[in-house]
Amino acid sequence: MPHSAGPAGPTRHVFVYGTLRAGGRNDIARFSPAPEHVADASIAGTLYDLGSYPGAVLGGTARVVGEIYAITSALEAQLDLLEEVKPGDSGEYIKRELKVQAGAKELVCLVYEIHPKRIVGRPVIASGDWLTHMRSIS
Repeated sequence: MPHSAGPAGPTRHVFVYGTLRAGGRNDIARFSPAPEHVADASIAGTLYDLGSYPGAVLGGTARVVGEIYAITSALEAQLDLLEEVKPGDSGEYIKRELKVQAGAKELVCLVYEIHPKRIVGRPVIASGDWLTHMRSIS
């Protein structure tokens, strides 16, 4: 559930699995206001290689590795721009809410799911881990 974070607005949680992960090209820690790392986690989904970034399709039996961060509404707006979220789910990513297990806690997290049209002909990342995948191909 959202809780108060002071003048920056209410806090939400986001699950990131690609370039926004710690050490990634768009490391979420570089954004302002800075997010707070909550936990490492994984979700049910399939991860696709889209070239310089991945896209996850939610559901199924495979797992997608990522991290959970507490973010403000101001940072959420920046992420929506980065992920090209558009009205009517017509953008590159579709913003979803998903319950994610983080140790003993279950958190409702925003997850940016790739639009199904973007994954046609793209390879699956079997490990479900974008950072491991990038290290293996570089």
